[in-house]
Amino acid sequence: MKNVKKIFVLVFMILLLTGCGTKNYLINSKKEIISNPETGQSIQKNIFCQPTDKNLLKIYQENEKQLDYKLKDLPKCQNFKITSGEYHGLWESIFVKPLAYIILKLGYLIKNFGVSVMLVGLLIRLILLPFAKKTTIQSENIKKANPELQRIERKYANKNSQEDMMAKSQEMMMVYKKYNVNPMSSCLISFIQLPLFFAFLQAINRVPAIFEDSFLSMNLGMTPWKGIASGQYIYIALVVLIILTTYFSFKHSMSNNSSMGTEADKQMQFMFKFIIIMISIASFSLPTAIALYWIVTNAFAVVQTIIIQKMIASNNKKDKIIKPTTKKNNKSKKKN
Repeated sequence: MKNVKKIFVLVFMILLLTGCGTKNYLINSKKEIISNPETGQSIQKNIFCQPTDKNLLKIYQENEKQLDYKLKDLPKCQNFKITSGEYHGLWESIFVKPLAYIILKLGYLIKNFGVSVMLVGLLIRLILLPFAKKTTIQSENIKKANPELQRIERKYANKNSQEDMMAKSQEMMMVYKKYNVNPMSSCLISFIQLPLFFAFLQAINRVPAIFEDSFLSMNLGMTPWKGIASGQYIYIALVVLIILTTYFSFKHSMSNNSSMGTEADKQMQFMFKFIIIMISIASFSLPTAIALYWIVTNAFAVVQTIIIQKMIASNNKKDKIIKPTTKKNNKSKKKN
């Protein structure tokens, strides 16, 4: 059931990334999402500031009735503040607007919104680094505890009485305590990470200035599908990087959590393949700005996991060296 839930969460994330779902997008008379004919990007209707691109501005002017406000009432992107616009709830005020403000201010400072998106994405990863470290440590502890957990599973395999279930639960809790495992910690970390992830995507989508800029000759609003179709084959490299960084990021994640038995490992492998296929399909419709964020943060996650694992392995070696010497010292004290 946990794996099924994860798949549903992933599908929801991909739907959000690809613009499926019409609530926050401009819709034409056929109830289809309106996209920019030049870039292929789905047009967000609840933007924070005025677009300056002539074609994009024309689309908004033609569909202004769908907006909750008039374009002239929106601030220019360089004048956007966290307090700009009307109040639309805590989610927007606490998460989305501050992130949009930081991306804009940094983008104008370094004169490139592509770099700004990547730097802010990395900043979020750095803020979450202590939680990521705890997750990796928990995964390593679960690997150590797994042989004993499997033994308990085998012991109570054909026992379904309430007493047996209580005894099984108590024995498993003793193992968790022995290896310092907190089964709820991974849920807590996901609870922290997902809101920030969704807020970051909303912040990018709702700032037209980002999609009017470019990075390494790639328009930040252009989707790889549209770019490749127009003969800009650099977008093939973008798709390849999305798939590769996703593959290695999730591969490390799965290897950290694939220690719960043969059946669980099979489910993990299924989910891993499912993720890669879905992300590969979705990558063709991601605006370049979001693709850059995805690539950089996934690459950071891979490096981060490798470093943390090496630190844990190094600490384990030190513990093994210290323990025998401690025993020898104790014996010598007894002789004296």
